[in-house]
Amino acid sequence: MDHTYVVIMAGGSGTRLWPVSRKNHPKHTLALVGDRTLFQSTIDRLDGFWPLERVLVVTTASHSQELQNQAPLLPAENFVLEPEPRGTASVIGLAATILSKRDPKAIMVILPSDHFIRNRDLFHLILHVAIDVARKNYLVTLGITPTYPATGYGYIQSGELLPEHFAYPVYQALKFKEKPQEAEALEMIRSSKFSWNSGMFIWRAEAILKEIARQMPDLKLVLDRVREADTEEKQKGCIKKEWAGLETRTIDYGVMENAERVAVLPASGLGWSDIGNWDSLFDVLIPDESGNIVFSGKHKGIDTFGTLVYGNGEDRLVVTIGIDDLIIVDHKDVLLICRKDQTQKVRDVVEQLRKEKQERYL
Repeated sequence: MDHTYVVIMAGGSGTRLWPVSRKNHPKHTLALVGDRTLFQSTIDRLDGFWPLERVLVVTTASHSQELQNQAPLLPAENFVLEPEPRGTASVIGLAATILSKRDPKAIMVILPSDHFIRNRDLFHLILHVAIDVARKNYLVTLGITPTYPATGYGYIQSGELLPEHFAYPVYQALKFKEKPQEAEALEMIRSSKFSWNSGMFIWRAEAILKEIARQMPDLKLVLDRVREADTEEKQKGCIKKEWAGLETRTIDYGVMENAERVAVLPASGLGWSDIGNWDSLFDVLIPDESGNIVFSGKHKGIDTFGTLVYGNGEDRLVVTIGIDDLIIVDHKDVLLICRKDQTQKVRDVVEQLRKEKQERYL
């Protein structure tokens, strides 16, 4: 595991878990599954696998203090700050620049801060294999076996097995497809050649920087200026000055769709979820005998089935009668009620509120 580092991306907003996930308290800072926040659980998952001094967190300046409070054992200098979010391409490029300067042989394991993984032992095994693949100059992504025709995920088409021998099957990645229509997603699932893009990547820092230089030269110019800064203060000043002018791009659109030497490692069996919406909590939490899930508060249900209730504190009682398959979130100044199959549209509400400048609800 020499020369390997973890980069935790902690800049997302989690708008589909609104109104609990908000601008000042985004999804990864919340304890939605157990007593630990999703960010803390991501760090816990590395215990015994990586020393904390080789774990970097890329986040925004506005969230850094809360994350440092949640992970007090993580060295403060390992928090890399963006002045404002500019998509995962800039996050990964910045981390790669810092790591390659520190260690020219650096291999990066990129992890989102807000995912759930049940099988930690298998996760460690898969990462070991992925690091071996990355040493062969592949860009590695972990693919999740689809369980339904999701339209909110990216998909990866697998080709032939790689010619090199690894301890786990690893395939050539033929094509990336972002957020397809439902009919296309269904067709891809039936072909059995596609997996969900988990958003977890493993590669050499220099390898991803070469692809950024080839496909996103404007970003590479900025990263080169950051690299040339010879003190930490100059580096921070350079980032602050340059970041506002960057185009907002994801690593998937900006690099991976047209990258060379991309490999996909099937990661089925992890018990993985990105907890992308309220409905997804039914995949990771155990409902009661009526199929209901109740958070933080009191609930009295009569003839209520398959419903999630997020209460507004212990003193407020939520009563439901004769309902099925609903999401009810009573949080501070917002009450959200929707069908389970409509939770993807929560993001649309957030966008409408943003356009209407209803900042108090965001």
